[in-house]
Amino acid sequence: MAVTDPIADYLTIIRNGGRAGFKHVDIPASKLKIQITKILYSQGYLKRYIVIDSEGNKGILRIWLKYDENGKPLINLIRRISKPGRRYYVGVSALPRVLNNLGVAIMTTPKGIMTAHEAQRNHVGGEVLCYVY
Repeated sequence: MAVTDPIADYLTIIRNGGRAGFKHVDIPASKLKIQITKILYSQGYLKRYIVIDSEGNKGILRIWLKYDENGKPLINLIRRISKPGRRYYVGVSALPRVLNNLGVAIMTTPKGIMTAHEAQRNHVGGEVLCYVY
């Protein structure tokens, strides 16, 4: 079966792994997924991650999920915003705020993949990939 939206699959694997209480999840790696993972790690939503190179393939991205002291995942919601059927672009003046800046909006810009807060500092707009909180 062909994958039409690998980013949605990536987000779903993280969401389901957290709900199931998995210690870590394995995801087929790509440059975009690695950049999103770096942002989630720097924002404190993930414990750690590594890229496992495999012969002939792009490799596997292994992500260790983070939980609070009660055993609940730190990622309460991770939602895909821009989809292949309907892309969602915003300008600098309309950058999204997730939960009054308690959450993170991850977006692609001409200057790379970054959070909406970083995009505002760099004064660029772009495509909103997902919301995380």
